[in-house]
Amino acid sequence: MEYLPVLVLVISFIVLLAIGTPVAWSIAISSVLTMLVSIPFLPAFTTVSQRIGTGLDSFALLAIPLFILSGELMNKGGIAHRLIAFAKTLVGALPGGLALINIISAMLMGAIAGSAMAAASAMGSIIGPEMEKEGYSREFGAAVNITAATTGLVIPPSNVLIVYSLASGGASIAALFLAGYIPGILTGLFLMIVASLWARKKGFKLGKRSSFREIFKTFIDALPSLFMLVVVIGGIVAGIFTATEASAIAVLYSLILGFIYKEITIPKLPKLLLDSSATTAIVMLLIGTSISMSWALSYENIPQDISAGLLNLSDNKIVILLIINVLLLFVGIFMDMTPAVLIFTPIFLPVVTKLGIDPVHFGIIMVLNLCIGLCTPPVGSVLFVGVGIAKTTIEKVVKPLLPLFVAMIIALMLVTYIPALSLWLPSLFDL
Repeated sequence: MEYLPVLVLVISFIVLLAIGTPVAWSIAISSVLTMLVSIPFLPAFTTVSQRIGTGLDSFALLAIPLFILSGELMNKGGIAHRLIAFAKTLVGALPGGLALINIISAMLMGAIAGSAMAAASAMGSIIGPEMEKEGYSREFGAAVNITAATTGLVIPPSNVLIVYSLASGGASIAALFLAGYIPGILTGLFLMIVASLWARKKGFKLGKRSSFREIFKTFIDALPSLFMLVVVIGGIVAGIFTATEASAIAVLYSLILGFIYKEITIPKLPKLLLDSSATTAIVMLLIGTSISMSWALSYENIPQDISAGLLNLSDNKIVILLIINVLLLFVGIFMDMTPAVLIFTPIFLPVVTKLGIDPVHFGIIMVLNLCIGLCTPPVGSVLFVGVGIAKTTIEKVVKPLLPLFVAMIIALMLVTYIPALSLWLPSLFDL
């Protein structure tokens, strides 16, 4: 293995991040510098530029801007309020009721919108003030919101699972979507257990128990929003339309729902479109530069060398998966989820497939693992959103975050070593 390209890549990327260079540009510049080890500047620069452009030329990737737009429409279309009202009637009377409402609402919102940022923003601004009024500390409320928001990246529809499908060379999006349900719900349940124990320890008062009539009423109010899951995921699994076509249907459905709820009006649409375009631009630039780095790594044979090195360490599936999980947890601290999936999938996937691990199962492991990174400094985007909305600081949120991190890691270990948690649903539908 040649160490110079690896050293150039790692050192340049870390230095660029340390001096405050945006992640996308750090990836692109370090890719060019890595290529310079083998070829002159002009071919290196033009190759990386070309890979950024051609990497985005994909029909599957068209689903991402459309799902981002549908998420923005749902966030502003009154869906979050209805989901929270429904969750409140279900678990409001349990210990830590408001924290549990936050987690369930975030899971439902994430499952519908597919965005951790949208879930963290919506739940933090709506439930956060209520939790403070009931005596919950601002930091605990922020910690619950931050970790719960990431469950929507595993529960479909998920943009990151679409990115993994691309990076893996064609893992079925329908299979990945179905595989994400049980791990996502399991993670949410573990977070609920921790939040409930914490609330019981702190002596937070219990909420009012809802009657069956109240539960039924809020369910009916939330039903049109929940039905979107049936339309989008059901259509993909049944083979009626592709994930990209489903994203277009999600936009149309959420737009109609927003008009019906009278939360979205024609004058509000330009700002909604502009906000979703800004988010799309950031995400797509990250994807393009990450694809260029992945190509640069392949050109220098780095993935093959790392794969061989890992297999030389051990041929034990349990040990290799543990090493990969530790490496990904470390990567997640310094790198956003989308580039991490695009860069590290080609490195680790050949290793795990040689050990007989299903690519769909590994995709869920990878995404679930990197979700933890979104809640950690210095690059954790969901952490910054949650802290900003709660008007607190990262230093104060760290302590209540720690037990929730433990819950997420336990869920990750169960999903890693019990493949049926990921593969049972896809096998049920012959995917």
